[in-house]
Amino acid sequence: MPSANKEALYYEKLEGLKVRCRLCPHLCGIADGAAGKCGVRENRGGTLFAVSYGRTVAANLDPIEKKPLYHFMPGSVILSIGPNGCTLACDNCQNWHISQELVSTQYLAPEELCALASRGGSIGVAFTYTEPLLWFEYLKDAVPLLRAKGLKSVLVTNGFLNEEPSREIAPLIDAFNVDLKGIRDEFYKEICGGRVEPVKRFIEIASAVSHVEVTNLVIPGLNDATEDFEDLVDWLAGVSSDIPLHFSRFFPQYRMNDRPPTPKETLERAFTIAKKKLRYVYVGNISIDGTEDTRCAKCGEAVVRRTGYEAEVLAPGGKCPACGTQVKGVWN
Repeated sequence: MPSANKEALYYEKLEGLKVRCRLCPHLCGIADGAAGKCGVRENRGGTLFAVSYGRTVAANLDPIEKKPLYHFMPGSVILSIGPNGCTLACDNCQNWHISQELVSTQYLAPEELCALASRGGSIGVAFTYTEPLLWFEYLKDAVPLLRAKGLKSVLVTNGFLNEEPSREIAPLIDAFNVDLKGIRDEFYKEICGGRVEPVKRFIEIASAVSHVEVTNLVIPGLNDATEDFEDLVDWLAGVSSDIPLHFSRFFPQYRMNDRPPTPKETLERAFTIAKKKLRYVYVGNISIDGTEDTRCAKCGEAVVRRTGYEAEVLAPGGKCPACGTQVKGVWN
């Protein structure tokens, strides 16, 4: 297991061979022989190891729209990989079998990752599927190699990270999709086993130095009140009204098998509320007319048309073909 001896960053040694991990806000105190809540940062004799370093649960070539990223090189494809484990334990996790349980993995050295990412027309690597910030040490090693080869790095993340590591990793990454699961701390505590403020701070830090888009999974009866949408949109618009927001339809998953899918009307309501203050709003996991295409915020002309994960870029460089307004984003 080549990753087993990679010492973790962001931890401190305590008495009695204990350590405290300082990567995420859980600040786990970990006894010798045990692991943190994530399951993949393990104390061995008073030293914390990142035992998932480079060990991936899956590798696929995906459309960039699947992340979802709509304003980052639309229409391109990207190699997607992810680690085992997660910093949160969401009751609705769609990838619970690889995030909440330990599964078999395959080691992919940073140099091997670069070689693999150079094939098949991929623009780079999306670190995704579970929680890629658990790969902090791997990201620090692999991302500079990717950048040196002209390849992009994308993180699809829950953003549950402490401020110091957030400030270190954010400038290295070309684009983020951050899952802002709800705007209420009660929701995070009860449904996800976390807190919302660190995620909000991560979005603020990342959006100052990189391209950021935000996804909000709308769960009936939990985070779908009009006030939830209004408060989330008000906060995000306060960071930047140019940040694309994706509302995503919930389907029964994991510990929420008895909850119904999100009604179309709820997503339409969320979309309408968000469009009052944000320039770019989308709805995913369902087809609703007018919620997939990227349009010029000034005149409404289509800049990118989408059907599912297929994208037709009508304005190379992101300039509106009708009025010439530059649309926020990173373009091919």
